[in-house]
Amino acid sequence: MEKLRELPSVRAPEFDDEFRERLYDLLHWRRDVRRFKCAPLPQGAIERLIAIACLSPSVGLSEPWRFVFVTDETRRALIRQCFEECNRDALQKQAPDRATVYARLKLAGLDDAPCQIAVFSDHSTAQGSGLGRQTMPETLDYSVVNAVHTLWLAARAEGIGLGWVSILDPKRIAEILDVPTDWTFIGHLCIGYPEQADDTPALQREGWEQRRPPTSVVIYR
Repeated sequence: MEKLRELPSVRAPEFDDEFRERLYDLLHWRRDVRRFKCAPLPQGAIERLIAIACLSPSVGLSEPWRFVFVTDETRRALIRQCFEECNRDALQKQAPDRATVYARLKLAGLDDAPCQIAVFSDHSTAQGSGLGRQTMPETLDYSVVNAVHTLWLAARAEGIGLGWVSILDPKRIAEILDVPTDWTFIGHLCIGYPEQADDTPALQREGWEQRRPPTSVVIYR
C-alpha cells in the first residue's frame, strides 16, 4: 500500500467570539452598491482585492475566474449603451404595479464607479484536469461566483462598495471586450466608495422584495 504523504504540521488560527461577531457584521452589511462617489481607489487596492478573491475555492482547483479591467472609455461607453438597451427592455416587461418602482431604481454604477471589472468563466481551462466537473460542468461558473462573493466581502471590509450589473447582453459584452469565445460572462462589477452605507438592501427599502426567513428555505427529507 502506498504510504500517505506526511503533511507538515501547521497550527490553525483560532477564531474567537469577537471575530465571529465581526464576521457576521461584515456579512450583514454587505450591500449591492448602486450609488458611488467618484473618488478613485488607493493605489494597488483593487489588485489586492483581486488577490484575495483568488483565494476562493474552485472545482478541481481549476481557478477559472478571469477579471477584465475595463479602462478604455470607448468600451465603457459601449457597455453603458448595452445596459441602457437591456434595461429599457426589462422595464417594458414589468407589471404596471412594479414598473414605477423599477423606473426609480438606479440599477448601475456605470457612470460614477471609478473601477469597472467584467468577470468571466474560462470554460477552456485545462487547470484542474477536469476534476469535479465531468457531470456538472456548470461548477466552473459556480466557482467564479464564489470568487466574486469573496471579492465583495473583502471590498466591504475596506469600506469599498461593489455593485453587480447583470442587466447586460452576455454576447455583446464579450464582443465589446474582445475576449475568447469559450469564456462565459458572469457579471460586470462596479467598484468604488459608496455614497452611503446601509444595512438594508435597496430593493427591500424600495418595496421591491422582502427577505424570506431562513426556515422557509430549509427542507428535511
